[in-house]
Amino acid sequence: MAVHELDEFEDALIARVRAHPVLANVARLPEGEFQALLLQRRFLSLAFTPAYDLAIDLLTDEQSVRIARTILREEYPGEDGRSPSHREEMKEDILRLGVPRRDLVTSRPTRATVESITATFDLISEAGAGEHPDVALLTVLRFWGEVLVAVEYEELWARIGPVLGERSTFYLPHKVHDAKVRPLAEASPLASTHSDQLGVRLWQALRSAGERECFKHTEEAIANIKTAFYDQFALQPA
Repeated sequence: MAVHELDEFEDALIARVRAHPVLANVARLPEGEFQALLLQRRFLSLAFTPAYDLAIDLLTDEQSVRIARTILREEYPGEDGRSPSHREEMKEDILRLGVPRRDLVTSRPTRATVESITATFDLISEAGAGEHPDVALLTVLRFWGEVLVAVEYEELWARIGPVLGERSTFYLPHKVHDAKVRPLAEASPLASTHSDQLGVRLWQALRSAGERECFKHTEEAIANIKTAFYDQFALQPA
């Protein structure tokens, strides 16, 4: 498969997730439904660090492990406990958006949210046990944890941006720093985004036809997990 075909395949999946009716029409969501989406999406974010930890346990390539460790440690800035974690910043953004604290405290993951989290951990475990574990695991970390997260937050920003703007300490930085900026084959070791940092090592690992098929299969599974999560939210009738 030619270099550009892998990027075209990935870009088509990105477009499919971006075009999900809930994300593409987030401005039409009733306020209560939008707040419910933020609270449920929070549970996916809470699963981010254990997902990274599991992938690190299963990776065999030391350079990939170091990249993943670095990204994971950025979730908890500062060593003295004075800086909020990214998860705390997300909570503050959600409250700034008008979600009552009581709703945040009493929220529980829905069945669809639990299924999304479970499917993600199953995918990571299967990736580690597969024929091309490093390719599959790097693909999960990059596509599930970075590329599509940026896509999700870019679409949600249509609703978040007008309210928070530069005051956002979570959604704004993540939609920028997680994004895919370069094609896979052009990823640079000096890349500034997590997606492109992981992309450098992933591209180096995609040597055989089997590894490239593993990449495609894994990305398609991730796109399905992402879109299934958003299926649970209801749009306002046009």
